[in-house]
Amino acid sequence: MLRILVFVLAAIAATGTTLSLLTSYRWYIRMWDFPRVALMVLAAIALVAAVPVLTGWVRAAVVVAMLLVIGWQGFRIYPYTPFAKTEVAKAVINRENCISAFSFNVLQTNRDYARTIQLIDREDPDIVLLLETDKLWEDALKPVIDRYPHRSSAPLDNLYGLILLSRLPVEDAEITWLIDKETPSVFATMQTKAGAQFRYIGLHPRPPQPGEDTEKRDGEIAIAARHAKETKLPVLAMGDFNDVAWSRTSQMFKRIGGYLDPRIGRGLYATFPANLPGLRWPLDHLFMSPDFTLVDMKVLENVGSDHLPVLAKVCLAPRAAKVLNDEPATPDAADHKDMREAIRDGKQAAREEGTASGGSPPPP
Repeated sequence: MLRILVFVLAAIAATGTTLSLLTSYRWYIRMWDFPRVALMVLAAIALVAAVPVLTGWVRAAVVVAMLLVIGWQGFRIYPYTPFAKTEVAKAVINRENCISAFSFNVLQTNRDYARTIQLIDREDPDIVLLLETDKLWEDALKPVIDRYPHRSSAPLDNLYGLILLSRLPVEDAEITWLIDKETPSVFATMQTKAGAQFRYIGLHPRPPQPGEDTEKRDGEIAIAARHAKETKLPVLAMGDFNDVAWSRTSQMFKRIGGYLDPRIGRGLYATFPANLPGLRWPLDHLFMSPDFTLVDMKVLENVGSDHLPVLAKVCLAPRAAKVLNDEPATPDAADHKDMREAIRDGKQAAREEGTASGGSPPPP
């Protein structure tokens, strides 16, 4: 029985790792981008158990395979550990240019509105992005919404509604459907209290799941990356990307958009699934252009959703940040090719499914 368990664990770890190496939009391949920590844990268990349970060449093969799995998964996860070098500096520079931003996928079917309201009241962020909000959520959050002078909302009952709130001055805010008419995104130009302008992007594309490959998700992420590349303003991008920070698509997004990731060198900041603390992965993101420094970033407590909320405090200080921060990675020809193909294939998939929006982001 123990031998069978070792073989099962080793097979899952090895198969998942091998599939994660493939370039494909298929959901049953892209899903293996997510559980890298879990695959590493399974490989470690299989490795430890294989030594006393198996013998001969079979034991040697399992041990070598599990060491390769642990090594590869560890390599992919390593940047998101405290052992790696940070790329965003921690610094408070001119408090009037500092911003607190909150992002939370509320889980549409979660009807415990009070806990979310209490959390927002307690943290009192300058910017609030809420995802999976339907009309019931919008109505329940009215006491919160009414406190923010700038509001954009698209309540939907398909798990892809959103609300953006800001107490900072907003010059323009537009909810747009980049590829799929069922999944909105939001773009806004805001100002700090000192009057410094920046661009805010909020995303929530669809996840890989049975019946849903990743062409449309990857296309929306690529469009947002291109938008950040083209704008002359500093950019903050937040939301539930339904993709992990270390995936090929997220890394392309980061390089094309010229972003830095404050999680690098600090931790996973894993947010999903909320009820499995040891096996979570980072689905809810904050990326920033190199014009910002970090004050603080944290994952908050579970308030009834399958995601955990993210709260970040950053300062917009372009001259100081460019000295303190690392330079963003430069995109190469492969990144540009991946971006173009992701946008093309995402739009094609939406047309074939009859969900094409014909939308685009506002001018950069």
